[in-house]
Amino acid sequence: MTAIKLEPVVPEVLLGRSFGEVGLRGVREELRAAATASRAEIARRVCQRLGWRTPGGELSLMSARVALLRLHRCGLLRLPPPRNGNGNGRPFDAGSVLWPSESPLGVPVDQLHGLALHPVIHEDQSTLCNALLDRYHYLGFVPMAGAQMRYLIGWDQGWLGVLGFGAAAWQLRDRDQFIGWDPAHRKAHLHRIVGNARFLILPWVRCPHLASKVLALCLRRLPADFRLRYGYTPVLAESFVEEDLFAGTAYRAANWQHVGRTQGRGKLGRWQDPRLPRKAVWVYPLHARFREILNGSLPTP
Repeated sequence: MTAIKLEPVVPEVLLGRSFGEVGLRGVREELRAAATASRAEIARRVCQRLGWRTPGGELSLMSARVALLRLHRCGLLRLPPPRNGNGNGRPFDAGSVLWPSESPLGVPVDQLHGLALHPVIHEDQSTLCNALLDRYHYLGFVPMAGAQMRYLIGWDQGWLGVLGFGAAAWQLRDRDQFIGWDPAHRKAHLHRIVGNARFLILPWVRCPHLASKVLALCLRRLPADFRLRYGYTPVLAESFVEEDLFAGTAYRAANWQHVGRTQGRGKLGRWQDPRLPRKAVWVYPLHARFREILNGSLPTP
């Protein structure tokens, strides 16, 4: 029997903005006009054409490059080959990363002297962070789109894991009902929700209550770190837990709220995809009046 090839679906929303056939046509026109340009230059031109900017007014260049790569991979457009051999589509190359010792660690969390979160700022920190996710996280390393904060989890004697926050899901039924906002306010204030995209405790680290302790430490500093880097303060955090693999115990212990489940939709798909696992949706308010802020009835902090 001949397999039926499905045509890729044009996303109605991309980077939190309306996209559809009109947006795709604009991207394709920029690709034709910049046929000999680099991917970075194409991203810059697309940002200018479609108005893809951060809340601070800067071009959303990194987010645009991730979005364009997704469109390229699903067959909606064809990007030129990367000029710098950046490895897109190939296994992550950790280079000369100094890997942490895999010696078993099982002390109580209060004996982890110097337990701290180290914001990923420098290139060597970023490479280590990505390498740890690629080797030890069940989902591997995938570049995050949008505004983001990544942390290396460490103590006096080495590294314990990685924690990363990035862009929130565009549309999420149970979360949106929990907030009580309409599509217009979601579009205006979605950037004030941050998604816990990655959380890794290294597999040889078996310290009871470490995960919930790390979440608590992070949530106390996350709003200020975002404001320092991006000029605005998030008011709600979200996370998705694959229930076939995890119970969400650390989120519950850190006082996150379970508000529902995902519907199994892909990043670019409009319709439910039964191949994608449904996940539990957890949220954590970063501001006491987050609903009023997200609904536009209270000035943003």
